[in-house]
Amino acid sequence: MSLKERKDFDKEAAAWDENPVRTKLANDVADALIAATQPTREMDVLDFGCGTGLLTLRLQPLVNVITGADSSQGMLAVLDAKVRKQGLANVRTRIVDFEHGGKIAGVFHLVVSSMTLHHVPDTGTLLRRLYDLLLPGGRLCIADLDLEDGSFHADNTGVFHYGFDRLHLKGIFQAAGFSEIRDTTAARIVRTGEKGNREFPVFLITGRKRFPVIEGGL
Repeated sequence: MSLKERKDFDKEAAAWDENPVRTKLANDVADALIAATQPTREMDVLDFGCGTGLLTLRLQPLVNVITGADSSQGMLAVLDAKVRKQGLANVRTRIVDFEHGGKIAGVFHLVVSSMTLHHVPDTGTLLRRLYDLLLPGGRLCIADLDLEDGSFHADNTGVFHYGFDRLHLKGIFQAAGFSEIRDTTAARIVRTGEKGNREFPVFLITGRKRFPVIEGGL
C-alpha cells in the first residue's frame, strides 16, 4: 500500500457527528457490545480511539467511569463539550498517542475500540498494550471492518489496513494473551456507488484477560 502516515482528524472533528452513517454505526456497535459484555455500574471502561464519543456516551449510563482516549485533541474537544453540556460526572478524556510513547494511567474492567484498529500500523503491539491495561478477567472488544479492497474510504490517508481477516485477528488476540475469543457481526455499512450498493460488514471481536495461575495453592 502507498499510504500517507497520518490523517488529520482535528480538522474533521467539528462536523464528524453530522454524518448519519457514523452515528448509526456507533449505535449498532454499542448494541452488539452491550449484548456481548453486559456492562455494569461497577465497571471502569476505556474507549480507545473514542473520537467525538459516540460510543463512549452510549456506554456512559451503564458503567461506573468511562475514559475516552484519542490522539486527536480536536475530537476530544468535541467530546469534552458534550460532557459539559450534559453535566456528566463519570466521563474522563485523555489525549494519548501510543505510537509516540503515550501512556494511559489506571486499569479497566473493559476496553473497547471501534473503527480505530485500521489506523494503527502495528496491531499486535497495540493489543498487548491494551491487554496490560485490563484487570484479570477483563475484556477487550474491537469493532472494525472485515477485509476489503481499499474502497471503503474515499481517502486512504492514515489507513494502514484494508479491514481485517477475522481468523487472523483472533490469532493476534491469542498471541497477546487473550482467551475466550469470539467474533460476531456488529453492523453492516451500505455505500452507494456507480455500480450500485455495496455492503461492508463490521465485526466485533472480544477476548478476556486470563487470570494469573496461582501455584502451590491449597
